Amino acid sequence: MAAPSALTSPFLRRLGLVAERIDRRAFPFDTLRFLTSDFAIEFRSPITIVVGENGSGKSTLIEALAVASGFNVFGGSQHHRGYASEGERGNALAPALRLSWLPRVRNGFFLRAESFFQLASYLDAEGDPAAHGGGLLHARSHGEAFMAMFRHRLAAKRQAIYFMDEPEAALSPQRQLAFRRLMAEWRDSGTVQAVFATHSPILMSLPGADVLWLDENGLRPIRPEETPHWRIYKAFLANPRRFDEPD
Repeated sequence: MAAPSALTSPFLRRLGLVAERIDRRAFPFDTLRFLTSDFAIEFRSPITIVVGENGSGKSTLIEALAVASGFNVFGGSQHHRGYASEGERGNALAPALRLSWLPRVRNGFFLRAESFFQLASYLDAEGDPAAHGGGLLHARSHGEAFMAMFRHRLAAKRQAIYFMDEPEAALSPQRQLAFRRLMAEWRDSGTVQAVFATHSPILMSLPGADVLWLDENGLRPIRPEETPHWRIYKAFLANPRRFDEPD
């Protein structure tokens, strides 16, 4: 059910580039061809899903969006800024982004699979186990810790924006279905906006989500069943032996 306030998600309405902040000598401008001066995204759905091949720039884009929105490059909320040095990594895209908000939302979370172990260590050390359902995150399996994070810290209780890079990385197919149900709650809440990258056909098939295919030509809308991911999974499950044959 939508929040009673006048403005509901999506809160981040548009992304564009500031031409004078583009450094063509720095990553990712020196590598990703789609980052032209007119690159832009219009956010129309509470859930935006970016899909593409490895190396297409999905993770780079999600990271830059999160950092430009005020989150730690290693992940966490805007309050989780002490568990890693922000100068250790990052890219030149974030400072070049112009984000248009209505309204500006500061509550939220940036989840990246590759640094979740480090983030979980920091959260456990914070001493607030109730924030993720009780108990230490490191006392659970990787997938269970992910789901505890999703269910307890990222519930649709107030206006929030969530950026995620491949959240399915630690999740079994059954857990992906559970996460998909949580995504549906976000979509229907009016209080949550989520922007994330995935390779999972289970997640990208969420009804009402905007699915965008990213390649060297930029972003374009795509139906989940049109993605190579969907077609490969479908072909493999129909005839696994076919993929054992030499090309």
